[in-house]
Amino acid sequence: MRSPARAWAAALAAAVTAATLSTPLLAGPAHAAPPAPVGSAGGDGTWTVEPVSGGHRVTLHLDEPLPVRDAVPELAADGRSLGPAEESPDGTTLTVVTSDPAVATASSVDVAWNGEVPAATGTVSGKAAPAPAESPGKSHGKKTPAPVDPAAPGPYAVAHDEYDLGDTAITLDGLGGRQAEIRAKVYLPEGVRGKRPLVVFLHGRHSACYNPTAWTTSNTQWPCPAGQQPIASYRGYDGPADVLASHGYVVVSVSANGVNAADNPYSEDRGALARGEVVMRHLDLLADAGRGVGDAKLVSLFKGRLDMSDVGLMGHSRGGEGVVKAALMNAGRAKPYGIRAVLPLAPTDFARATLPGTPMAVILPYCDGDVSNQQGQHFYDDSRYAVDGDPAFRSSLMVMGADHNFFNTEWTPGVAHAPASDDWSNRNDPVCGGAAPSRLTAAEQYAVGTAYIAGFFRLVQGGEQGLLPLFDGSGGTTASAGRAVVHTVAQAPAGKRLDVASFTSPAPSTRVSGPATAVVCAGMLDRSPQSGLPSCASTLTTSQAPSWTPATYANNVASTPVLRFSWSDPTGTVTVPLDTPDQNVSRYDALTFRAARDETATGDVDLAVEIVDKRGASRKVTVSEVGDALTAFPGTASPLPKTWLRTVRVPLSSLTGVKPQQISEIRISGASRKGAVYLADLAFTTMAAGEARTDRVPQVSVEGATVDEGDGPGTATMTVRLSRKSAAPVTVQIQTIATGAAPAIASAAQEVVIPAGSLEASFRVPVNGDTAVAPAPQSYQVVASAPVNATIGGGFTRLVVVDDDAS
Repeated sequence: MRSPARAWAAALAAAVTAATLSTPLLAGPAHAAPPAPVGSAGGDGTWTVEPVSGGHRVTLHLDEPLPVRDAVPELAADGRSLGPAEESPDGTTLTVVTSDPAVATASSVDVAWNGEVPAATGTVSGKAAPAPAESPGKSHGKKTPAPVDPAAPGPYAVAHDEYDLGDTAITLDGLGGRQAEIRAKVYLPEGVRGKRPLVVFLHGRHSACYNPTAWTTSNTQWPCPAGQQPIASYRGYDGPADVLASHGYVVVSVSANGVNAADNPYSEDRGALARGEVVMRHLDLLADAGRGVGDAKLVSLFKGRLDMSDVGLMGHSRGGEGVVKAALMNAGRAKPYGIRAVLPLAPTDFARATLPGTPMAVILPYCDGDVSNQQGQHFYDDSRYAVDGDPAFRSSLMVMGADHNFFNTEWTPGVAHAPASDDWSNRNDPVCGGAAPSRLTAAEQYAVGTAYIAGFFRLVQGGEQGLLPLFDGSGGTTASAGRAVVHTVAQAPAGKRLDVASFTSPAPSTRVSGPATAVVCAGMLDRSPQSGLPSCASTLTTSQAPSWTPATYANNVASTPVLRFSWSDPTGTVTVPLDTPDQNVSRYDALTFRAARDETATGDVDLAVEIVDKRGASRKVTVSEVGDALTAFPGTASPLPKTWLRTVRVPLSSLTGVKPQQISEIRISGASRKGAVYLADLAFTTMAAGEARTDRVPQVSVEGATVDEGDGPGTATMTVRLSRKSAAPVTVQIQTIATGAAPAIASAAQEVVIPAGSLEASFRVPVNGDTAVAPAPQSYQVVASAPVNATIGGGFTRLVVVDDDAS
């Protein structure tokens, strides 16, 4: 059998990369139209601003259907985002109703993504672009090859097959009862005996259908309309699938075109629940087939071959959020499957669910032109301290020079069987443009994806410890990733680390001395006043700060508290003491923390880290000696450069002169004349892949409510409920989302605490009552996110406010 990955590489060598979205945005601002009354026609390529009760309705009519992206479409007036837009089923109209009075005099209305209006690039979809010149990736610090190559073929030949139960085989609650396909590509190791570990792949949001004659795509109807064929996105991961199968894994890559064609207009959560349902339905079918029950084709493929207690999930883009949802749905079952590893690849995270208890690796492409704010970083950040005693390891990786699409061959021009594109649309960008030396070619990016996807499951499910350096923040490299630079941060299982200071809240024991300040901050743009913490990034856009970018359905929920440390003289110091029971750190390998230079810092920025023992002996190292965490990322204009906290790792073996059995404090001070940095997760660690254990915590759900509006200010009482009692208090963040011109509620976040031993707690939502007659009840989303000591069960509900004024 000729390797599909090699065949693809050969095809790619003769192909070229395109440099725009497969369906372009308007080629400039839409033509302005005067404010129009309700029902007037704006026409394609126009926008209207219509006065409505309490505000304005802003509508943009597109010349062509909206580009199919994983990010959520927004509307922007005069370059300022008005928030997520309602998309018409045919993808040609976007609407936002807002109380912002400034839109009445707007001079432009445009599509925005991730808070920003894309700059016009003048590129043409599908046209050839020169392959970027190969240039070694720039990296600092010690890099050591991992002892195992994750992409090396294993001992087994690989057989490919498919199963297909039809375009309407499943009805999805997450799409309001709409139907989707059950279809998958299967990769089977030949000649292996017994039940094998299973890995399921789920692609993300891409056009569902294409016309092979006109070479156009569509995403507004499922099954595909006459004359069109489904786009086989599920066939785009042959590289990592073949590697895993050659090492004895069964890999099933599933199709989700039916979800893609309906998720924006018809789902509460942009398709996360629906995608989770698709994955769980496949797992159910596979489990039945493994027992010899069900569809004959599936039985012939899988009978006696699957270990359903050893399952891994990989999801790309919205598929990344989908596999996290699947893992949570699985954990809520009475008899769950053994999901042992989850890998979100360039994922969305619209509602900030956590996934404690499951080893996880989040892969972020630096040149992501679709999910350009790299919001999937929240999966890592929000899960770190979600439960005490978490036995799982988690990792987050930043792949320099990689875009969103090229991890999937069916999303890569020149090798895809349908129209495809480079999602980074600005060809002239000096860092991520198609001709930039630092940009990976499509073949190089696919190789990186193959290495790290296969490597993660081989590490966690296969126990191949030689792959740990690729994921543990120690700077391990692999030849199969080529010249790619991959930055990695990681958190060890709770039993393998001593948390000295998480820096998630002010700590009385932490001392600041000299000309320095140290303040815990969280989020950005002052969106989370209820947290009591100041915002972190003050000059960054929401696309430049992955840890703090506001989530679509948790816009006001505080994100990723860190310590902002600034100094005007090197004597400025933060000192963190160790409690007496914790002073023996000899069983750990390294002192680790995360750091990033503050975006306002200029010139060289460096820190000194001093470890002091009880005798007063100390050893000092600078961050620049051990890594590149304080080296600025490249880029000149948003969404670049990124502020992303990287690992600083100080091996204990290097701390000559101090006794690891008697460490009394850690001192962090300036090693440059002045500077400012963000710090997080100070700990002594010994890295290990850990284990999955998802049965330790309950699931929390938010329940809907219907209330009368009233004639003045009032409240609606709502409830959050646990699946079972918790021995520890459960906290959950509740976001209310006000929509419309004169909403009866406000968009706001609040923290709700369910006391230990209780099953529920109530909370109140302020309601603005009045005496005006409203035409219909108003329905608002209420979303639960970022829980502690629980995971999300039912995270989305509705608060319905009924008008009680007589007409």
